[in-house]
Amino acid sequence: MTLNELTGQASQRFAKAFGRPPRWIVAAPGRVNLIGEHTDYNDGFVLPMAIEFYTVMATDLSPSPSSSVTVFDTVFNETAQIDVSKPVEKGDPKWSNYIRGVIAGFQRRGERIPALEVLLQSSVPLGGGLSSSAALEVSTATLLEVASGKKIDPVEKALLCQKAEHEFAGMPCGIMDQFISVMGRKDHLLLLDCRSRQTEFVPMSDPAVAVLIVNSNVKHELTGSEYPTRRRQCETAARILGVPSLRDATAAALEAAKGKMDPVVYRRARHVLGEIERTVHAAEGVRGSNWPTVGQLMYASHRSLRDDYEVSCAELDAVVEIAEAIGVKGGVYGCRMTGGGFGGCCVALVKADAVEAISKHITADYQKRIGKEATIFVSRPAAGATVIKS
Repeated sequence: MTLNELTGQASQRFAKAFGRPPRWIVAAPGRVNLIGEHTDYNDGFVLPMAIEFYTVMATDLSPSPSSSVTVFDTVFNETAQIDVSKPVEKGDPKWSNYIRGVIAGFQRRGERIPALEVLLQSSVPLGGGLSSSAALEVSTATLLEVASGKKIDPVEKALLCQKAEHEFAGMPCGIMDQFISVMGRKDHLLLLDCRSRQTEFVPMSDPAVAVLIVNSNVKHELTGSEYPTRRRQCETAARILGVPSLRDATAAALEAAKGKMDPVVYRRARHVLGEIERTVHAAEGVRGSNWPTVGQLMYASHRSLRDDYEVSCAELDAVVEIAEAIGVKGGVYGCRMTGGGFGGCCVALVKADAVEAISKHITADYQKRIGKEATIFVSRPAAGATVIKS
C-alpha cells in the first residue's frame, strides 16, 4: 500500500469512527538498517534508510469538553484514553505507552496538549525489526507539533522519542531508529555518527540495485533480557579497556585485554569494533556504487551477529544462506539480518531486474527448510516524517 493509499484509508476510517473528516494527517516511516547493528548504543556508526512503510495518524481536536487524547488503533482494534490534564504516566493498552511517552516529553517541554481524537493506522510490520515503535513515536511527535503549533528541532525531536521508548516502553534503544524516522530522505541512506549525532546523507539512486526486505515472520520481544544484557556486556568490555565506550577501543587493545575478559564479553566487543569499521566501509562502497564490496560487508556483518553477538536465529540464518547460494550471478550482492535480532527481517542488496526471480527462490527454499512462509517486499530509500494534511 502506497503512502497515498494508506492516508486515504486512514482518512476514511477516521470519518467513519468520529463522524467528520480529519483536520490533520501525519506520517512517519519504519526503517531498515543496511549495516551497523548494535553499534548505536556503543557510540558507533549506522547506515539505515527509511522504508516506504508508514505509521499514519489522522486527527482532529475533540469536539466535546475533554482533557483526553483518544486514540483508536486499527491494527489492534483498541482505543486508548490518555488524560492530558495532568502529567501522563504509563498505562494500558500496552501499545499506548509509546504515545504516552511522547506526550509526556512534550509536557516536560511546557507544551499544552489539546484534547484530540486520533485514528492510528500503520503498514510497518510489527515485531519485524523494522522499527514500528519508532514510527509510532515519531508520528505522535509530528502530530503534537502540528496540534500545538510548536515545531521542535529534528535532533531534539528524535531524542524526545528515544527517551519515550526508554522510560515508557522499557527498551534501552540507541538513537538510530528515531533519527532515521525523523530525518529520512528519499533516495538516500543516512550515515549517522551515534556519538556526535552528525548525519551524512549517502545517495543511493542507482536504478540497477534494489533493497529486498525478507520478513522471517518470527516475532521477537526485545524488552526481554537479551538486549539489556548485550548492552551491559559492551559496557563491561569498555570498562575493562578503560575507554568511555567501545567506539574508542581498537582491535589491538581488545586482543591485548582478551585474557582479562570473560570470553562472551570479548566476543561482544569484537563484533562491535568490526561492525563500526564495516559500516564506514559500506558507506564508501555505496557512494562509489561498489555493490559487490557492500554485499561482502553485509555477509561479514551477519556472521559476526550470528557468532560473536549471538542475536540471530535459525530462520534468519536460513534466509542469508539461501541468498548466498543464489549469489551475485543470480542477482544477490549481499544479505544479513537487520534489527535487534531473535527473529524479524533480513535485508538484501540485489539487482533490480532480478527481484522477482530472487523473491520466488527465497520464498520456496525458506518454506522447504523452515516450514514457514516468508514475506518479501522491496523498498527504495524513503522520506522521513511528514505532515500530509494541516
